[in-house]
Amino acid sequence: MTKQAKNSAKPLEEARKLTPKKHSKDKIRNTVIWVIAAMLWVATAIIVSQLIVGLIMVQILGKEQFAEPLPTTIFSAVSYVLAFVLVAFVPPVVVINWRNIGKTNEERSKVSSGFTSLKTLGIRGLPTWSDIGLSIVGLIAYFILAMIVMAFFQMFPWFNAGESQDIGFSYNLYGVERMLAFLTLVVLAPVAEELIFRGWLYGKMQTKLSAVTTNLMSVLISSFLVSLLFGAIHMQWNVGVNVFAMSLVACALREYTGTIYAGILLHMLKNGLAFYALFVLGMS
Repeated sequence: MTKQAKNSAKPLEEARKLTPKKHSKDKIRNTVIWVIAAMLWVATAIIVSQLIVGLIMVQILGKEQFAEPLPTTIFSAVSYVLAFVLVAFVPPVVVINWRNIGKTNEERSKVSSGFTSLKTLGIRGLPTWSDIGLSIVGLIAYFILAMIVMAFFQMFPWFNAGESQDIGFSYNLYGVERMLAFLTLVVLAPVAEELIFRGWLYGKMQTKLSAVTTNLMSVLISSFLVSLLFGAIHMQWNVGVNVFAMSLVACALREYTGTIYAGILLHMLKNGLAFYALFVLGMS
């Protein structure tokens, strides 16, 4: 091929790279089914884990003692761990067994495990100073976005922006009991929820969607759906709308940094400010 022919071929190759690939209807349909199934599974895992742990602890301790700060902290920690295990480890086992149906031992050894990698969870190395700085920028962005979204929903008469949230703890806590509430709300919840939502769900969904659409569209769709589910599981309109805005920012931080560290710090800052307002200032 002459030099002139090579030069004329380069623009054609670059144009092909920029042109979205055509995908079969079956592949698109299967991706949509996977996305819906993944969202339903995450919601189910969280609800089931809370029911299982809650019922066991109520049977052992009784309703009154279960409501105390220490049992509440234990309940939160154990249910979060169980939910994460259900979300991150059960689907691969199911997929492996399904793929191995009717296969020989030799064929089974070639089946990919599909287990969740640290990269998919957004865990790589240790948090950096950049993550800390981005979390503060993200907090400001979240405040602005939350105000915009809340202002929009206040147009509807059924939306009560001032409705109080049941956080599982009495606001009149002091000493060790307040520290337990802080541990649960400001440390455990942000780490666990970021691992499940901006870690596993976002990581898996964005990868899956990028196979049938552009990278930008996969990021936008994944961010919206993950945030929509995150808001929905809080089962309260004003809280759901607020955390929906936070989740959008956390997803953006996940995509920008490749890890969930900045999102965890943002989540901690957000919950920490709410904790201060509720337990220190008494703004219930």
